[in-house]
Amino acid sequence: MLMRSHRQYKELLRGQRLPLAFVDLDRLDANAQALTTRAAGMPMRIATKSLRCVAIIKYLLERYPGFRGVMAFSPYEACYLSDHGIDDILIGYPSVEAFELEPCLERVKAGKTITFMVDHEHQVDVLAKLASKLGVNASICIDIDLSTGLPGLHFGVYRSPVTCVKNAQRLIECIALASNVKLVGVMGYEAQLAGVADAVPGQLIKNLIIRCLKWFAKRECFPRRQKLVAHLRSQGFELKFVNGGGTGSIELTRQDESVTELTVGSGLYSPGLFDHYAQFYHEPAAAFVLPVVRVARPGIYACSGGGYIASGPTDEDKQPKPLSPNGVSLIKLLGAGEVQTSISSVEPLQIGDPVVFRHAKAGELCERFKHLYLVRGDQIESKVNTYRGDGQCFW
Repeated sequence: MLMRSHRQYKELLRGQRLPLAFVDLDRLDANAQALTTRAAGMPMRIATKSLRCVAIIKYLLERYPGFRGVMAFSPYEACYLSDHGIDDILIGYPSVEAFELEPCLERVKAGKTITFMVDHEHQVDVLAKLASKLGVNASICIDIDLSTGLPGLHFGVYRSPVTCVKNAQRLIECIALASNVKLVGVMGYEAQLAGVADAVPGQLIKNLIIRCLKWFAKRECFPRRQKLVAHLRSQGFELKFVNGGGTGSIELTRQDESVTELTVGSGLYSPGLFDHYAQFYHEPAAAFVLPVVRVARPGIYACSGGGYIASGPTDEDKQPKPLSPNGVSLIKLLGAGEVQTSISSVEPLQIGDPVVFRHAKAGELCERFKHLYLVRGDQIESKVNTYRGDGQCFW
């Protein structure tokens, strides 16, 4: 398990080159089972950006029948996953780049199931022309923005321009008239429900405000998704799926009767940003290890590397969190550094000792490491490539 003693970590990692990243398979299994229980029978699509490791993605798809299909974050990634035997791929973000859409459409022509995301007529036009050129039909999904607008507050993310049936109409008409495209799905990501912690220690008033906002947002945004789905079906579109949610909103999203599948990802590794939700707790399953390389002062040490700051507003919660040994903390004025990270430690450390950190945001850890060490029990079971280890960069 992740919560080993410092001595146990030293024994586990003896002889390994540091820094390294690892996934605890026992905790990954526990999280997969917990997500399955929370989903209560509703199929779950894996958000691959939260894992970024083919071996882990395939492990979950093969081991847990509740996970069906994946959501990729770019057409290039969809091609890469398809070539590794993963199918039923929904591309979560639109693209109009022919050089990355054409290879995807070629794989569709070869029999692969890949669905393209759209929220604007121009994206449909590009896909239709490319699909016609290749003699194939492109499956597409409409992304509806489920953010909630309040006086002086935008609660959610700025995602799609499609927010309701009315402003979706031009896009719907474009799809109906386009050749070589077929509308098969709707996706609505309620980020304000799925990605905002509401049980943060020491923030009672803020937690209560966020829970009230979530209650209101659910009542406001779910009917918009329901109305769009009903409208599309009344227009003769046969939808294969309606996608919603994320790790933080499973219990809420599955109450929307229009939703047929959930998307989950971060809850599998369960990084620092997912520690403080009122409705669930998942086990930290991934971490990275840095070696102590300097004893700067008594109780003050420097580790090699470590500046793995999560994307988004760079608040303190986007920094890595020391996990082991007990009593280790970042030095507030320095934070996690690009080439070295200074720490203070109650426990005396030696040069070469491992210091274990949790990262803040799921799959971004794998952009820093070529490999993940897979740990089960008190043994390193294997070493697998991350996307980076496979030489992949999808932007």
